Amino acid sequence: MRAGGYDLIVWARRPETLEPFVAEGAVAAASVAELGVMADHVGICVVDDADVAEICDQLLQVMRPGSLLAIHSTILPESCEMLAARCTEAGINFLDAPVSGGGGAAAAGTLTVMCGGECEAFEQAKPVFETFAGTLVHLGDAGAGQCAKIVNNALMAANMGLAHAALDAAEMLGIDRDAAKELIKASSGRSFAFEVYARLPHPTAFAHGAALLSKDVDLLRASLGKSQIATELDMASGAFLNAAMGEQF
Repeated sequence: MRAGGYDLIVWARRPETLEPFVAEGAVAAASVAELGVMADHVGICVVDDADVAEICDQLLQVMRPGSLLAIHSTILPESCEMLAARCTEAGINFLDAPVSGGGGAAAAGTLTVMCGGECEAFEQAKPVFETFAGTLVHLGDAGAGQCAKIVNNALMAANMGLAHAALDAAEMLGIDRDAAKELIKASSGRSFAFEVYARLPHPTAFAHGAALLSKDVDLLRASLGKSQIATELDMASGAFLNAAMGEQF
């Protein structure tokens, strides 16, 4: 399978998820190490820092000098700084390149890709990223992409939290909730986050997305420490994220 003009090699913890790609001609690697040996450009998209560390510990032992490692997961910026240093020692180019846009944008090839790393690594990765990116930005050194992603997602969470509070306020004032949704979508209070929230039959319908946003808000809090800015974003998003994940106060 040639994806965007490139031969595609795939690996996943759940082999059944690879079946559609293998059916189209992709090569399934038997292990992470085999993937690292075979590929010149490796993109990782797993859940958190621990998962990225586990995968990279295996890859960095076998990837060839001059190859490139791209982290599409959303993790701590400091984790990417440490990975970049390890890659430099091994002669491997490194980028943190978290993405935004969800499954629809991935299928359409219009993801936003936020990159941190050396200019040389960015130029090397750019032709591959352009096969699935609508917006592709180099933001600075290793970790910069992660910083941008967690700020973006914390803002998304805060905006959804404000949408949650605004519609509760409308109901308290005697306004029909559905009518308020339609009004705000056509008025100055609208936003992408509000439109996402307005489509939800109940906050728990966003449970999976809320768990990911909550993780990213936690990453921002860890990166900023006891900052008033982090506190404000956390407070704006907290009630909605807890409601979406079914947590009780």
